[in-house]
Amino acid sequence: MELVCIGLSHRTAPLVVRERLALSETRQVEVLQRLAQSPVEVLWVSTCNRVEVYLSAPDGLVARERAVMELQALGGEEALEHLYEHRGEAALIHLFRVASSLDSMVLGEAQILGQVKDAVRAAETAGALGTTLNQLFQRSFAVAKEVRTSTEIGAHSISMAAAAVRLAGQLFEDLTEIRILFVGAGEMIELAATHFAAKNPKGLAIANRTLERGEKLATRFGGEVMR
Repeated sequence: MELVCIGLSHRTAPLVVRERLALSETRQVEVLQRLAQSPVEVLWVSTCNRVEVYLSAPDGLVARERAVMELQALGGEEALEHLYEHRGEAALIHLFRVASSLDSMVLGEAQILGQVKDAVRAAETAGALGTTLNQLFQRSFAVAKEVRTSTEIGAHSISMAAAAVRLAGQLFEDLTEIRILFVGAGEMIELAATHFAAKNPKGLAIANRTLERGEKLATRFGGEVMR
């Protein structure tokens, strides 16, 4: 069985391209079911800053072509310009780096491991996770734990949301005197709003395409909502 990783990340692709491929778990399951045809195993990793497809197949080239076609259908021709690819041992090392947050925008970001575990659960739900990929990803979890145990990467690691609060604290003398506008109402905005709300800013506002979703988040933090 050959291991192949195809993807794009904050290192290779702009946000607008990554957004097209940031699928919900339901859509991930649909894509996985299309790609996983025994004995091909497939796992789709989707985080804030990357989308990667991991394949284990007797013929890596055939499985790769089908995965590239799926990425093209979802992300458009532009997505193909930003793809990277790893095979065999290089793919395994890359997976270990991703799970250990060594390839994250914020080095040591703790959220990434949870997102990779979510990807494993989605693959299980889709029936796309076989013995090979399951063993490799379980090993990546062990490696990530070992990295955090034997190094100090976790001692000062923070999430993207916490990094935003820290940067704002450096730019503004007093966060209680500023008003903050959040564009969107997704998972990362919710996390960012939670961190900023803890600093008791002068005001919070949520601008979102779907007003109802924005209102729900704004109500939670006592903020305003706008389209």
